[in-house]
Amino acid sequence: MSARRQLCLLDDWRRVARRAWSFRFSLVAAVFTVAEVVVPLFGDVLPRGVFVLLAFSASIGAAIARLVAQPEMYR
Repeated sequence: MSARRQLCLLDDWRRVARRAWSFRFSLVAAVFTVAEVVVPLFGDVLPRGVFVLLAFSASIGAAIARLVAQPEMYR
């Protein structure tokens, strides 16, 4: 049987939250996802699916940023 792994925050999670582009892109994707639901309630201002494409773009950006070196994280 395998042991259950416990979820733990990074020791420097505040620094990561402030400086990591992957974290920033993830937050942007979340905002666009919420906007896709909320904006149509107030009228059809933009074409349908715009925020889905923006959220998708931000998610891809987060994935790429996670793999790219971010030297400013360690200053």
